[in-house]
Amino acid sequence: MKNKKARAPKKRKPTNYRPIRARLIFNPGSGAPGESPLQLVNILLEMQRNNILPEVYILETDSPVKDVVSKAIQSGIKLIVVAGGDGTIGSVLEHMVGKDVILGVIPTGTRNNVAFNLGIPGDIAESVALLRHGRRMKIDVGRVHRGRTRRWFLEGVALGVVSDLYPMADEFQHGDLAQIGGLLSTILSSTPSQLRINMDGRKHLVATAYLMMVTNMPFLGPHFQISPRVSFKDGLLDVFTFSDMTKLNLFLYAMLSRGGLVEDEGIKHFRARDINIISKPEMSVLADGVQLGGGSLSVHIYPRAITVMTGTAVTGKNTP
Repeated sequence: MKNKKARAPKKRKPTNYRPIRARLIFNPGSGAPGESPLQLVNILLEMQRNNILPEVYILETDSPVKDVVSKAIQSGIKLIVVAGGDGTIGSVLEHMVGKDVILGVIPTGTRNNVAFNLGIPGDIAESVALLRHGRRMKIDVGRVHRGRTRRWFLEGVALGVVSDLYPMADEFQHGDLAQIGGLLSTILSSTPSQLRINMDGRKHLVATAYLMMVTNMPFLGPHFQISPRVSFKDGLLDVFTFSDMTKLNLFLYAMLSRGGLVEDEGIKHFRARDINIISKPEMSVLADGVQLGGGSLSVHIYPRAITVMTGTAVTGKNTP
């Protein structure tokens, strides 16, 4: 989802809806440089027109996000609105899981993949309107443990060459054809790892693969479509191993998966609630775009752990 350039809002008549208190967490560093002042003005105007009463917090480096969220909840606020990209959502998410509060999203970042999965449009007026008129939905949240690191995630966890492919594939899909060489070089120089995977303590799998994904949403990162069968409302994680694939097929998958699912016999699909993974050589680990290093890890699903406001074009399998 491309972030639309900020522009002056159209004039609309104010509404007579009952007021809604909200904590607006705005990240001025998200999206295109220089657009954040106008974006914030537009957001506040649209909230005013929808009778949403925001308490604004401007994110800075090392902002105490936990305290910001906790104090909002303690004051009785039920709607936490994040204006930013996927990284901003992730920084707020970990302090909202399991709490009696609703997450709203105004996508002003670069990729806005979480908003894309939730059917939230990039237009500020439309995304603010969803805070009042959208669908309230409880969705699953994942949690990854690697060493002493613990991290909540909405999109998924990726292991292997995918951590190098994401940024290059994103630039390629935005028109930078020079990235084809980088993509091909990265894949050709990659070596597979042996994976030992335990799912729900019952199913054991040994595979040799270039990459592996554990997903909660059908689209990851720069709108890579993993599978339309993935659901963030079914209480399960979707596990994909990329084994027995030629490097050419892996290259094609990296370039084409944004346009639709690329079928390949080397892609194996499983579902589980709890997954333990050991890789040798150690694969790099990426959770919602954040590098976690390498090594053994476990991944877990927490069903219906957070409430979000969504649009109508929610992605993935239509699970109640």
